[in-house]
Amino acid sequence: MTAASRSMRLAGLTLVIWGVGATLSALAAVPAPVDREYPGLLHVSVDASDVERRLVHVNETLTSPPEDLVLYYPKWIPGQHAPGGPIDRLAGLVIRAGERVLPWKRDPLDTHAFHVAVPAGTATLDIRFDYLSPTSHKVASPEMSRDVMFLEWIQMSLYPAGYYARRIPVEAALTLPTGFDFGSALQTAHRDGAHVQFAQTDLETFFDSPVYAGRYAQHIDLDPGSAVPVRLNVFADRPSVLEIPASELRIHRALVQQADRLFGSRHYGHYDFLLSLSDQIQQIGTEHHQSSENGQDPEYFTDREATIEGRDLLAHEYTHSWNGKFRRPADLWTPSYDVPMQNSLLWVYEGQTQYWGQVLATRSGLWSHDEMLDELATVAAFYDEQAGRRWRPLVDTTQDEVMNGRRPQSWPSWQRFEEYYSEGQLIWLDADTLIRERSGGRRSLDDFARGFFGIQNGQVTPVTYTFEDVVHALNDVLPYDWATFLHERVSAVAPKAPLDGLLRGGYRLVYDEKENPFLKAADKHRHRLTLSSSVGLVIDAEDGTLSEVSWDSPAFQAGLSEGMQIVACDGLAFNEDRFLEALRGAKNTTQPMQWIVRQGDHYQVVAIDYHGGVRYPHLQRQPQTAARLDDILKPRS
Repeated sequence: MTAASRSMRLAGLTLVIWGVGATLSALAAVPAPVDREYPGLLHVSVDASDVERRLVHVNETLTSPPEDLVLYYPKWIPGQHAPGGPIDRLAGLVIRAGERVLPWKRDPLDTHAFHVAVPAGTATLDIRFDYLSPTSHKVASPEMSRDVMFLEWIQMSLYPAGYYARRIPVEAALTLPTGFDFGSALQTAHRDGAHVQFAQTDLETFFDSPVYAGRYAQHIDLDPGSAVPVRLNVFADRPSVLEIPASELRIHRALVQQADRLFGSRHYGHYDFLLSLSDQIQQIGTEHHQSSENGQDPEYFTDREATIEGRDLLAHEYTHSWNGKFRRPADLWTPSYDVPMQNSLLWVYEGQTQYWGQVLATRSGLWSHDEMLDELATVAAFYDEQAGRRWRPLVDTTQDEVMNGRRPQSWPSWQRFEEYYSEGQLIWLDADTLIRERSGGRRSLDDFARGFFGIQNGQVTPVTYTFEDVVHALNDVLPYDWATFLHERVSAVAPKAPLDGLLRGGYRLVYDEKENPFLKAADKHRHRLTLSSSVGLVIDAEDGTLSEVSWDSPAFQAGLSEGMQIVACDGLAFNEDRFLEALRGAKNTTQPMQWIVRQGDHYQVVAIDYHGGVRYPHLQRQPQTAARLDDILKPRS
């Protein structure tokens, strides 16, 4: 960019050549949001009935449009912590004032913004476009199938820039496929067959209230008789999946009860779990203030072992109603979706939610006590072995979604990725056990949760927080140098994993040849072999393809990398049992194992000088220390 063009941009104008004949015209800058009422109304009508082709047709009407209108497609998406608005899926945009088609111009610096010169005196604009939902996994994970779908209004709307989202009034209508039921946190005004009209709300609430829909559905009251309802809305590929055992209903109702006992408040007028049980559409987990999007395998309610790895999902997303939606980091709150978010406190937003989500999963029975210990051992081992912590502090990983967009990595153990989730969980376990130890068991992180997230019962309007607010609230629970405690674990390069919480909780991380049942079940479900604590590999159990090689591990030192395929081990074709037998047998010899490895059309023999056998992580009870972790995981009454 030249000095002249920089000056022109800073002055709020960008010169762009448009159209045939190289006509030079000026575009005003995208207006910054102002806390003022939008004088008109945005009506969004979505036709999602074409499930065969995954086409969504959108018709918006915008009253009282300004003459220098900028229509904005949401870019910074709450819950994604990144500029992830899929603008490439918007197509066929046509804007009319009456019978007149108005030209639009995409902003050259912000591709999510569309400039429209509106004729003076125009009362209403008609805006039409298509949202091209992914048609197959080749494009992206599907959002729609013939039997179940999820619809995120934030991906299917243009809004007038220049206003706080909460100050733009919205009405919405939805046309569903014939025979579909639906669930949403939005209030229904009326329904006529496949057509649903929702009550007027504001743009912020509208975007925060997605719809799940399906041919086979069940709606369950998780807190019967409550003045503040909590509902479980389940949508499935087939009706048999909706036969939910009574024991599972008790567990999910216990989740609501245990959250009440932890936080002591509800910051919603009602809450809707939106749950898909499907292997046809993407399985996501996304938080919203009065609802959450949750995707699980069809066997979620009937096969505990097959779905054990994600059984804390609903507890995690529910916790976000308090942490992340009601209490929100100040630099993550933005007035609209064109303003960049900042992620510096994700280790609180996501890290403490990861902690409470798994604690609540155990207190409610989604996981057993032993399953939680096995899961925690798996997490602790991951960070105990992680090479990347030698150079990269935890806080730097809060930028990963902005930098990476959750693309696959070649060397995740060296690069690190989104460690603020599970390493954050270990830090908050450290804080919880420290409070319990120093207070003689009289205080705990439960007191922090009630005092920090449980304030102002019934209020829905978000209350933001800063690092200093977190430190102050911790000191209210137990006076301590919490600023240093957190900075050392979050901001500094820390080669040693934060495992003090386990030791103080009465447990020690150990490795032996006994399988970790949690890891075994997760591996079986994903058709993989996790041998990170042994030779340093995660392998496709069916064909021997390496999905991960741990940095500095024996496999790394032998020259292996992700994408290679183990064809044979010690002269025998690869299969899971033979491979594990070879690892165990190598303990009794000093000779390296000989693997034949394929990379594309190239084959090579690789010598693996590893003799440690098969090692799995476990938590071992230390009887000389109080069982504080056990106390943390006990249900509250």
